[in-house]
Amino acid sequence: MTQGRSRAVIESEALRVTIDPAVGGTIAAIEHKGLGASILGRTPWAREVAPASSLAAPDERTWLKHYEGGWPLLFPNGGDACLFEGGFHGFHGEASLAPWRAAVAATAVGLTRQFAAVPVEMQRELAVDGELLTIRETVRMRGSRPIRVMWGHHPTFGSDLLAGPFEIEAGARHVAIDDRYDPEANPLKPGAGGHWPLVTGKKGLFDLSRPERPMAAFACLQDFDDAWVSIRRLDDSVAAALSWDGDIFPYAWLWVELAGTPEPPWCGKARLIGVEPNTTWPANGLADAARRGGRLLTLQPGAEMTATVRLHVFKPRGAIRGVDAKGHAVSEFAGR
Repeated sequence: MTQGRSRAVIESEALRVTIDPAVGGTIAAIEHKGLGASILGRTPWAREVAPASSLAAPDERTWLKHYEGGWPLLFPNGGDACLFEGGFHGFHGEASLAPWRAAVAATAVGLTRQFAAVPVEMQRELAVDGELLTIRETVRMRGSRPIRVMWGHHPTFGSDLLAGPFEIEAGARHVAIDDRYDPEANPLKPGAGGHWPLVTGKKGLFDLSRPERPMAAFACLQDFDDAWVSIRRLDDSVAAALSWDGDIFPYAWLWVELAGTPEPPWCGKARLIGVEPNTTWPANGLADAARRGGRLLTLQPGAEMTATVRLHVFKPRGAIRGVDAKGHAVSEFAGR
């Protein structure tokens, strides 16, 4: 374990994981040491070094100043800033920008925060073992009245994982395409959907398992048989399989930014895939989700809830067919 400039590094024999407790407890990098591969993406700009002036970013542009890719946590809001049930919630929520108290060991980091926006305390443990990163999070409701929140993860994949042709596989049955996000490089039909991986595109069916640049799109994977999504380099040099508690996170937002946004700060230079387990859809903030009848997470007084998210980083042997109960991916030719 090393620690410096407020960042912590935990390591197993296979993985090196860098965490930034000062900015959202964000996972800044995940590297597979044996494969020499980084799997989280980075933005084409450097984030501001100074702490955010407010933990409630008023809009996306402000939030992006403190975002450099990696894996932030979204809580108690996801998407647009909004006024909801008497309080203001910033873009992507307080958790993504706030400092967390950290306890660092060789292979694990414990993070704790008492939120200001909602009466909730969260404890997080990030631990590495072999090729597996396991994140366990517990929320404890401290308030005297029920509250409604959004809770989710924002892992953004890129770097070596997307440096060559790749494919996405998932345990989802259906896909819903966001009805509001429609930049010029979006090949999907807003508001439509389909059965994974084929969805309604502007020029016929579109295969979401093989997105290609230039592309900018946003959709939601849902109705999971098993809650997992994988990204595999087609040359089988590296793969990553994300799995999670589907009862708590029934949705996975799929954000594709493959040199598809020419406007600043993206400037057509980003190569990122976000696979984002979440409690809620639509993904445009608490107020919009409530107004449109979306599922929000209700926390009752005294409630305690624990969720687990796992990431397996490995050298695959063919297509990914699933993830086992311990979080390890099952490849097409495994065991042969």
